[in-house]
Amino acid sequence: MKDVQNEKDTRNISIDRVGVTSVSYPIVVLDPKENLQHTVANVTMAVSLPRKFRGTHMSRFLEVLNEFKGRITLESLEQVTVDLKRKLNASGSEVKIEFPYFINRKAPVSESTSYTRYDVVFWASYDEHFDFTMKVTVPVQTLCPCSKEISEYGAHNQRAKVSIEVRMNKRIWIEELVDVAESCASSPVYTLLKRKDEKFVTEQAYSNPRFVEDVVRDVALKLDQDDRVDWFSVSVVSQESIHNHDAFASLVRDKRS
Repeated sequence: MKDVQNEKDTRNISIDRVGVTSVSYPIVVLDPKENLQHTVANVTMAVSLPRKFRGTHMSRFLEVLNEFKGRITLESLEQVTVDLKRKLNASGSEVKIEFPYFINRKAPVSESTSYTRYDVVFWASYDEHFDFTMKVTVPVQTLCPCSKEISEYGAHNQRAKVSIEVRMNKRIWIEELVDVAESCASSPVYTLLKRKDEKFVTEQAYSNPRFVEDVVRDVALKLDQDDRVDWFSVSVVSQESIHNHDAFASLVRDKRS
């Protein structure tokens, strides 16, 4: 059959990335407690396209993905990017895998157990060399230091999201980045809380007020001290409870420079 994708293109324009996106795919990721965790990912796969080719072969992206049976590790992602380059005759390739990850946690007083969801992104690329980042988004609670200081009764608090993205030279577990985010907030959030847990969490947040600026800086300090982290990005978005807008803070640091 005629290979239309391989037809010569005369417009003389190369394309940085071309591929498939919004691919819903079952995957298995490493879990330090349960060994493996099954979840469903949203997958994007792309390659560079030389100016001489009219198109790429979209079916080959899924063929490469199927070869790994959905088992996603740092090592397998590197091989995915290598295989994409080779099978599609590309100079560069890229894979992004977005998925929910669940951790079974105990409430602080009753120790009632429930699963909390965290959103994770694995991003890998291979141009001249392999590059990989892991991003974890963690829901937390923040209580406003200014509100606490100026108010006679209580202070406004709200849910916030802490996003931590790292380049690493040794394995860092998703759970470790969750711990970093939660330890820098006013309080963690939980799926299941009894009344005595609610009392504990409310009072914990009140005794530990944090601006978004405080959370970002405290996370940065912890990542600076972790020798496994070569590069990191931190952002915090607070879904303000008494304002009709959100507050945010972010920073990026490259420890290799």
